[in-house]
Amino acid sequence: MAKADTGTASTESGLDTAVIERAAEWAGIAERDLCDALVILHADLIGRHSQFEREFDYVTVDGTRAYRVSDVVCDELLSEFRFEDDIAAGIRLAHTEQAKLLFATSVRGDDNFDADECGIVIGIDTAEQF
Repeated sequence: MAKADTGTASTESGLDTAVIERAAEWAGIAERDLCDALVILHADLIGRHSQFEREFDYVTVDGTRAYRVSDVVCDELLSEFRFEDDIAAGIRLAHTEQAKLLFATSVRGDDNFDADECGIVIGIDTAEQF
């Protein structure tokens, strides 16, 4: 896997390169496949930020917004894209790990996600951009 792909996905999605690499390894998928899926998903997430902002707990750290959502919300979102199960698992792992890191870093965040919660990350400071 070319590091450029991971770097591009990281820049576009707001996920750290190391998080993407770990998620691909944990899910047993190629980084390139995960990166492609992350970029596709992120393009859609930008349009949903206001809905997420109204409905879910979130933090913004260094221009990246992280939301805490239920597994049901995450499952419904990922099902819209019809990703293969292993790719969807990699996406969920990457987004949840990054969200936990951002919640832990923020002043007001609580990184103790419940067992039925996962994270969604949008790589722009939506409050500033929109």
